[in-house]
Amino acid sequence: MLSTDDQIEQKIRELKPGSIIFTEDFQEYGSSGAVKVALHRIVKKGLLHTLARGIYTKPKFSKLLNQDVLPSAEQVATAIAERDRARLLPTGVYAQNMLGLSTQVPLKLVYLTDGSPRKINIGNRTIQFKKTTPKNLALRGEISKLVVQALKEIGKDKVTNQELKKITALLKKEDVKDLKHDIALAPQWVAEIMAKAL
Repeated sequence: MLSTDDQIEQKIRELKPGSIIFTEDFQEYGSSGAVKVALHRIVKKGLLHTLARGIYTKPKFSKLLNQDVLPSAEQVATAIAERDRARLLPTGVYAQNMLGLSTQVPLKLVYLTDGSPRKINIGNRTIQFKKTTPKNLALRGEISKLVVQALKEIGKDKVTNQELKKITALLKKEDVKDLKHDIALAPQWVAEIMAKAL
């Protein structure tokens, strides 16, 4: 019979480099205390890297950079949402950045979610999950849901002509059914801007 350490190590060796894993992934191998101790030892061996409390990654080596590369804060947020079966919606400056409306890479990623609210630090970046209403997460379009959040961040009457042009061009790539659905849910002033893409 393999020890908790050995069983966990064996499972980690089978994972793809770059995989994001959580303490809970190893519940079947022992008590949470035993799992934490085993993971701590495996980190010391260099087989795992700690991203945040209870969140680890299997190092992925980049020949180009000649060093291990860690998953991005965005990848960590997505992995947490998948684990919690929660939905995520990027907000604010982060939504603007994803749409190319801002070149600023936010150090703080704020997501609206139907999962648990929490804050996680990954290196010099912060991921924040804010609890929201089902209505906010009912937006369907990949582009239009970001547009709604980006416009809310910019603010009514503060949207420049250049931003309007870019938003309209982006929304023209959205599925029309999804766009119409999301316009119906958006705040009135945001809906009027989005309707220009129809």
